[in-house]
Amino acid sequence: MVLFDRLSQYIADESKRDNFCRAIINKLVEFSFERIFTQKFDFYATIFEYLIKDYNSNSGGKYAEYFTPHAVARIMAEILVPKAQQGHIKNVSVYDPSAGSGTLLMNVSHAIGENRCSIYTQDISQKSSNLLRLNLILNNLVHSIPHVIQGNTLLHPYHKNGSELKRFDYIVSNPPFKLDFSDYRNELDTKANKERFFAGIPKIKAKATDKMEIYQSFLQHIIYSLNLGGKAAVVVPTGFITAQSGIDKRIREKLVNEKMLAGVVSMPSNIFATTGTNVSILFIDASNKEKVVLIDASNLGQKVKEGKNQKTVLSPEEEQRIIDVFNAKRAEEDFSVVVSYDDIAAKNFSLSAGQYFDVKIEYVDITPEEFAARMQGFSDNLDNMFSQSRELEAEIKKQLKGLIYE
Repeated sequence: MVLFDRLSQYIADESKRDNFCRAIINKLVEFSFERIFTQKFDFYATIFEYLIKDYNSNSGGKYAEYFTPHAVARIMAEILVPKAQQGHIKNVSVYDPSAGSGTLLMNVSHAIGENRCSIYTQDISQKSSNLLRLNLILNNLVHSIPHVIQGNTLLHPYHKNGSELKRFDYIVSNPPFKLDFSDYRNELDTKANKERFFAGIPKIKAKATDKMEIYQSFLQHIIYSLNLGGKAAVVVPTGFITAQSGIDKRIREKLVNEKMLAGVVSMPSNIFATTGTNVSILFIDASNKEKVVLIDASNLGQKVKEGKNQKTVLSPEEEQRIIDVFNAKRAEEDFSVVVSYDDIAAKNFSLSAGQYFDVKIEYVDITPEEFAARMQGFSDNLDNMFSQSRELEAEIKKQLKGLIYE
């Protein structure tokens, strides 16, 4: 499988190809690669984010879905694999059914240890699959290249054990949210897929087929593909966590009733520069039978301009705060709550932290005389407003009469 093209072939004037190659080599000679090999992932994650950012803008945003901000990827990785567990996990499988260029996978595999895990992916785009293979080479994960599959995960899931779908220890994903899959939607709605798509398959929208909620199908596929005791982190539109009916609610009911939820982090708006959709990160953990952490991080971050788009950027301290609060299962006022599965069921299965925050009522001690004075002030103010209203009404009527006579 060819991963690289000869750069010089893109220089139309053949007489200039040697000079072009010479100029590139002269630039590379000045650069020290020793520092890169020492930093490994920490260097490549940053440079890859920079390259993909330019790739997106040069293609008019067409390939924006291949790129997840490094801050989001890091939060997902360090909650799935806390610092205390890093270096102690062995021989696990990591899966992404809509892998793109693999930003999420690189972060998780680095937290686990590149030599302690195998990556499995599928993505409908050949271009993104090639980018992912390059990412695997850069990040010492060459052994996983055979598991990078180009294809339609929902319609033709590739990774199997015999006739059954393969189950994985860790799953990370930033699936497409809304997409037209009307041409194969009915092929998914079969008896064989009943268990995989337990909450149902989005209906074909009569006038807006491009707004079919494809993330619902990916999320159900992820839940079905988890090992017993497995963990997953999935980017979802924030509307998913509070929807009062339909497929969204049925998925949440399953996660709560079967006690396989770790928590949710609601991110700031515009954390993705390419979409205005508010997003949350859903953490699934089949071994978590006790408390669930819900974090409202929507007020964090600083807004910056990125090209024509506005983006919210989290500081390293804010990223770490989210990670630490989640992993410690710590409640912080107006930021996080720790709730039971019964609490969630009582709130109509809402996973929004804000719905669990205490309502604050401030009490002020005042004397009866002070109370009477305040009430009189309110009364006088209302009388004054009513008086002004009557004067305005009389003036308007006067103006209208003048117009009628004219």
